[in-house]
Amino acid sequence: MERPTRFEHARFLGDKRSQLVYDLDEWDDAAVIDEIVGAGVGIQFGPDSLAEARNRGYTLATPGKRRLRRSPRS
Repeated sequence: MERPTRFEHARFLGDKRSQLVYDLDEWDDAAVIDEIVGAGVGIQFGPDSLAEARNRGYTLATPGKRRLRRSPRS
């Protein structure tokens, strides 16, 4: 999958509403990523690692995994 322009240097993209993190190298469903970027609720992590995403309370998204969507905190 091609990475979004705003997140072209990031591997992990988080959704602030659901607290799920997507691995852009492994994720195949472009519609989900486009919806996150279009809504302006994406976040990237520094350092760009799954450990940092988990440190901030995010869990790795898997196909079919859903969480309650909330309004973004920031």
